Amino acid sequence: MKSLTLSLSIILSISLQAADRPAHSAVTPEPRSGGWMKRHESFNQRVAKGNVDLVFIGDSITHGWEGRGKEVWAKYYAKRNAVNLGIGGDRTQHVLWRLDNGNIKDISPKVAVVMIGTNNSGDGRNTAEEMIDGVTAVIDKLRAKLPKTKILLLDIFPRGQRINEQRGKILQVNQVLSRLNARPHVTFLRIGQNFVSPDGSIAKDIMPDFLHLTPEGYEIWAKSIEPTLARLMGE
Repeated sequence: MKSLTLSLSIILSISLQAADRPAHSAVTPEPRSGGWMKRHESFNQRVAKGNVDLVFIGDSITHGWEGRGKEVWAKYYAKRNAVNLGIGGDRTQHVLWRLDNGNIKDISPKVAVVMIGTNNSGDGRNTAEEMIDGVTAVIDKLRAKLPKTKILLLDIFPRGQRINEQRGKILQVNQVLSRLNARPHVTFLRIGQNFVSPDGSIAKDIMPDFLHLTPEGYEIWAKSIEPTLARLMGE
């Protein structure tokens, strides 16, 4: 049977510093157009008002806190001066561009929750090594721009009804990303397994398309990070 991705021994040997490798798409800041830019600019307008203690940074799964996750967000984060900086379809390169162009300008939140990378994992997009570089670049940029902010980096959530090549790739990327936990002000937290049944499958009542979350899925997310988040927030 064809190996799902790089062997664990190889993936663990990948350096988290990509300086010796040529630049690639996952680490090259890039904007998008259309509605994406409008949402990006709305983030800039919100953070310019200040009073930001908590930010969530990511793609459509994070964006979904404003949709299926709205009630869960209100329950856990409404009183925490939280701002959702998620945009559907984003990859690491798009987040890097946003961080350079106003999304975190002149703020110093207590905590930044980061979950990004699943959109880099598709066929013809980025290798496992490049995904690691991309997520690491996001963390490096946050540390440089928000030196007082504590970063809660989540594993890239599982996708696909059952284990498949893409999910295997994500699992191995997460194994390496866990090493970022050793960095100052960075906490890596695995919660992806909380969306998966004992037999390895993902139920439709948690992820109806085996990627995006239902209200129940957002409740699992919130409960899974709450003890760690409360500690990092100093509560």
